[in-house]
Amino acid sequence: MTKAVELLHAETAFDGFFRLERVKLRHTLHAGGLSQPIIRERLISADVAAVLPYDPSLDEVVLIEQFRIGALERGPAAWLTEIVAGRIERGEKAEDVARRECLEETGCTIGHMLPIGHFFTSPHRSNETTHLFCGVVDATTTKPLAGLSCEGEDIRVQRLPADRALALMHDGSIDSAWPLIALQWLALNRDLLRRREPPC
Repeated sequence: MTKAVELLHAETAFDGFFRLERVKLRHTLHAGGLSQPIIRERLISADVAAVLPYDPSLDEVVLIEQFRIGALERGPAAWLTEIVAGRIERGEKAEDVARRECLEETGCTIGHMLPIGHFFTSPHRSNETTHLFCGVVDATTTKPLAGLSCEGEDIRVQRLPADRALALMHDGSIDSAWPLIALQWLALNRDLLRRREPPC
């Protein structure tokens, strides 16, 4: 079956940090034919580069904690434990953004970098895709506090033994998608990284 979308109408409902687009469309059905016209809203956003900084020599990860507006209703729990991430602006490469953001948000310079995956973040509502990496760093170069004040960033940097970070993943203390995916990847590849990755 050939899958297709017929776009009937599109308009911008809001244009700020994100753009909200309202579309009217029809699409092919699994049973054949076309759907009735449906209206959907979607957030239009730049893609994101995210990276888990890992020091294979010390077997430590570098995580960050910052306030997130999406978790506003959770009060003190709105400060999430996450990994480094930043928007990929037009003309930028994901790898370059990951390196820049790691330096800005942790103080660490990435040496070797390994791709973990490329995926939609929330395809039910947004076009945003994430380019996820693991970056080899020297964890002793972290800063306790980081972020760009001009962008309203207030970031606490944490060095954690990999076992401790994985325990936080398992007990639900880490509940943001990017670190969960990155730490699961690390759990599968940690021994290989420690045996084979060159120092920064």
